[in-house]
Amino acid sequence: MAGNSFGEFFRFTTFGESHGPEIGCVVDGVPPQVPLSAEDLQPWLDLRKPGQSRFTTQRREDDAVRIVSGVFEGKTTGTPVGLMIANTDQRSKDYSEIAEKFRPGHADYTYWKKYGIRDYRGGGRSSARETAMRVAAGGVARQVLSHFLGNKFSLRGALIQMGPHTLDRSRWDWSEVGNNPFFCPDPVAAEEWANALDAARKSGSSFGAVVEVVAEGVPPGLGEPIYGKLDSDLAAAMMTINAVKGVEIGDGFAAAAYSGEENADEMRMGENGEVQFLSNHAGGILGGISSGQPVVVRFAVKPTSSILQPRRTVTIHGEDADIVTKGRHDPCVGIRAVPVGEAMMAIVLADHLLRHRAQCGVFPESTLP
Repeated sequence: MAGNSFGEFFRFTTFGESHGPEIGCVVDGVPPQVPLSAEDLQPWLDLRKPGQSRFTTQRREDDAVRIVSGVFEGKTTGTPVGLMIANTDQRSKDYSEIAEKFRPGHADYTYWKKYGIRDYRGGGRSSARETAMRVAAGGVARQVLSHFLGNKFSLRGALIQMGPHTLDRSRWDWSEVGNNPFFCPDPVAAEEWANALDAARKSGSSFGAVVEVVAEGVPPGLGEPIYGKLDSDLAAAMMTINAVKGVEIGDGFAAAAYSGEENADEMRMGENGEVQFLSNHAGGILGGISSGQPVVVRFAVKPTSSILQPRRTVTIHGEDADIVTKGRHDPCVGIRAVPVGEAMMAIVLADHLLRHRAQCGVFPESTLP
């Protein structure tokens, strides 16, 4: 199967299946002498791992990452960084009843039509289990970004909508993201979401979600003006995440309703001699190149397809059938998509930082006096 790698200068390849013995990835293009240890990566994996609340799958995985190559005496060597995570809590028997049925909303049918074979145990390669390795690779990318950009760089994500339930941006508080199981920056909304998701979970249904990821301290100049646009690569990165069906940069689709005057991010010279933008409708990217403002990406995640409500389907033998997907599943996959979205943004930004250095010889800086 092709298509298991992402990135150009900072490039990673994942391998493994949901119910295989291990999953892993190889991260290539990591500059030498970047501080890196498993302890640098584990906190990000801990945010994504399953079984941390009643609102996520109860599959129990430690997601303990091992670095098997590319690091010597606590620093990267410039060679490929190999990462491995053991699968320890597979229950393949949960899927025996659907071995010959296609689950609606899943990749079962398309995989079968493409390859003539499919791993029905948790979806095999199409399972969101693969995203653990993206988070690990994203942790490496964060180390690269911090190494070159310092403390001024930050990258955070939040869940801003669950099903039809939104939040109040006037109550937005980043410190609240770690205080609830939804990565929600609005504490009032988080309580409301808990009740709503409990009801959906108990009825055997599920919710979709919208995730917002924001990177601050991104220098101006990252990205290319045509085919290597920073925003096009970010959109591609988010669209590779399981269950993602839409991406927007900055105000995105809402900008279609603005006038030209409303949408323009006007500028003035600041007291420090640098350009200051008076708004950020463009999400920190103009003409495919970062402007120095916060980079803002939003993506929509469809409702979990594995539900306990009976659905109509067909079998591999061409027979009509009904199906109930048993097992341990997230009632809202968007929750654990937050750290995955963060990881993919970190990977794209690290890639473009290294691409810029290769082309221009220096890291981007403001060229204005």
